[in-house]
Amino acid sequence: MKELVKVIATSLVDHPEEVEVTEVEKEGMTVVQLKVAKEDMGKVIGKQGRIAKSIRTVVKAASSKCDKKVVVDILQ
Repeated sequence: MKELVKVIATSLVDHPEEVEVTEVEKEGMTVVQLKVAKEDMGKVIGKQGRIAKSIRTVVKAASSKCDKKVVVDILQ
């Protein structure tokens, strides 16, 4: 899932070299943390959070094949 989030995020932002994605295991689920440059934050979140919601939907669909719960957090 980490690679999927990284590919999506780097294609959206102006500074792909500043995209950081980490995976953390918490209470039986995987938390994917996404960190981008400050000026790219709006591009990853989108108007009314539409792009962030879309990223989470794609990751949820991909994780359903593995029977794992995966959550995407966008950090500042």
